[in-house]
Amino acid sequence: MLRDLIKESKAVERALAGEELSYNDGLELMKDENLFLVGASADFVRKKLVGEKVTFAASYYMNYTNVCAASCQMCAFYRKGDESDAYTLTPEQIEKRVAIAKQMGATEVHIVGGFHPKLQLDYYENMMRIIKKNHPEMSIKAFTAAEIFYLSKLTKNSVKEILSRLKDAGLDSMPGGGAELFHPEVRAQIVRGKCTGQEWLDTIEQAHKLGIKSNVTMLYGHIEKPEHVIDHLVKIRELQKKTGGFITFIPLKFSLDNTELEQQHKVEHECSSIYDLKIIATSRLMLAGVLNNISVYWVAFGKKLAQVALSNGGSDLVGTAFSEEIYKAAGKPTNSSVLELATMVKEIGRKPVQRDTFFKEIRSF
Repeated sequence: MLRDLIKESKAVERALAGEELSYNDGLELMKDENLFLVGASADFVRKKLVGEKVTFAASYYMNYTNVCAASCQMCAFYRKGDESDAYTLTPEQIEKRVAIAKQMGATEVHIVGGFHPKLQLDYYENMMRIIKKNHPEMSIKAFTAAEIFYLSKLTKNSVKEILSRLKDAGLDSMPGGGAELFHPEVRAQIVRGKCTGQEWLDTIEQAHKLGIKSNVTMLYGHIEKPEHVIDHLVKIRELQKKTGGFITFIPLKFSLDNTELEQQHKVEHECSSIYDLKIIATSRLMLAGVLNNISVYWVAFGKKLAQVALSNGGSDLVGTAFSEEIYKAAGKPTNSSVLELATMVKEIGRKPVQRDTFFKEIRSF
């Protein structure tokens, strides 16, 4: 029966044969109402490419400021400088938090923030240096391509100059945020005051050329259409072929609470779990053989749905997300321990493995 179903979907048939899927194949997957077929196919491809391990990092998330010159319609985190709950941490305060993170067992610190209009490049360099001086073993994953692009415009330095100086100061890798959706048709409706999709891609390509690897994300579940999702995945795949610099792909589910999109009634509810699983499965099949780490961000999914997503093509749980602030601002609980994540994996019969930033194994459970 399953064999007959496969023959009904040319995209699934091609994916299972190990062929690279086209844009039209991707649309077929997104519009296929047979979630079981697409999910099972993605899980088969996942098993073939990366086996039964499910990885995750002990990660400490830190937002150095919530002050932001942008005012994106999909964001509940940003503040303007004169608001009572606006904040900016000093490099010394950041270092103290990293010290706490180390005591919690974190092996990486994930640092992102708003587009602060008054912070100059030396602030970011000092942040890197003080962390590396006091915690040389801690991997620093910091600053999205969108932040780097903004800092380049603010300081009138080239993107290459910014990235080179931050790397010299201690930057190890970059997170994948700010990608949102690349297609200008939808991007203009969900971000305001942020780089274009092509500017994001150009900035991260420059980082990869300098030897700074990064994650890459996609924000979905708001006003996009299947065409926008597949456009995003194809552009990621093409850049990965060119640079090999992406570490993992993390689809990010849009969280509605406290956002402008909610307040203006442009989005009435968060997307369904069925759509979440379709996104994970389609991502696996579209990126197969080019970017094989597909991450399930359990903070946005919740732990039970995350387990299901791991059976629909996912192979990574991102990390513990100690002190994650952005999803917390949209009403999502964010903390978990390494042992909790390992238990989640064991419950679905897979093999939990703690990894570092670059997917090197640290320990099994």
